[in-house]
Amino acid sequence: MLHISDITIIDYGSGNIRSIYNGFHKIGTDVNISSESKILKESDALILPGVGAFGAIMNNLSNYKDIIYSHVDEGKPLLGICLGLQVLFSESEESPNVNGLNLFKGNVKRFELPPEYKIPHMGWNQITVNNTDKNNTTLLSEAENEYMYFVHSYYIEPEDKNIITAYTDYGSRVPVAIGQENIHALQFHPEKSGQAGLNILKKFVEQTK
Repeated sequence: MLHISDITIIDYGSGNIRSIYNGFHKIGTDVNISSESKILKESDALILPGVGAFGAIMNNLSNYKDIIYSHVDEGKPLLGICLGLQVLFSESEESPNVNGLNLFKGNVKRFELPPEYKIPHMGWNQITVNNTDKNNTTLLSEAENEYMYFVHSYYIEPEDKNIITAYTDYGSRVPVAIGQENIHALQFHPEKSGQAGLNILKKFVEQTK
């Protein structure tokens, strides 16, 4: 195993931590799992997982918000996955009156779809990479038209559409990834998305070297 001790999955009590850890293990990378402030502050890269409800996650993140803000301000890589993407925004319809991390302005909205579309959106969907002069698509440079694995009932609606790095089609054109400077986040689960997803994790590791 390639030991890169400076990549840490934030263990804040609400995340799909083991599957993400196993994803990195599959690509030969050993990463930390930690809830200790000292380790998180010293890490060269952080991974923000998320499973559950927006409000519950923000409550669990209360002790880690300043660490995340400082990490981003220092220009260190941050990768959000699933709800770890959604909490980067201002707010969510899932938990009214609960503030997100607000690293990006925008809302998280519940799908309103015709009856033939199931909610949650669960399963494999093809993504389309969106390149702009204001986003960072380096993690998705080989992901055009690849199929990724999704499990979600809510989707992001950024104020600045330029930060969106990928869309999928599920009843409409849905934003499913963002990237700007040192922040990357994905609605889909790269660790469950076969080789295409593992390639995204590899590219994240390469950014931390």
